[in-house]
Amino acid sequence: MHTAKVLCVENHANHLQRLKFMLERAGYEVIAASSGRQGVSMLKNQPIEGVLLEYDLPDATGATVRAEMKSIKPEIPVLLFAGVGNQTPFLIRFFDSYLRNPEKPEPTLDT
Repeated sequence: MHTAKVLCVENHANHLQRLKFMLERAGYEVIAASSGRQGVSMLKNQPIEGVLLEYDLPDATGATVRAEMKSIKPEIPVLLFAGVGNQTPFLIRFFDSYLRNPEKPEPTLDT
């Protein structure tokens, strides 16, 4: 049986632990990264099949990281993981899908 390898890029340790737990429980192998740079490096060096990406990262926006990931592996699905609010429709344009985190505030575009 094949276990899909998913990359979670999230800079908040508590959110990352919960995501990892939920995904592993659902049968995925989870690789964790706490910055955009680290996530891109892992995507280059490991057979990742999907990405769950926080928008507000310490070193880049999720849109920037997604663009770099898609240039490396165009077929990789990248899901935005962020709060919900009035910016959500704009942000979704940059991602393959959106996973809402009700505990997080809406990301701002001026970071």
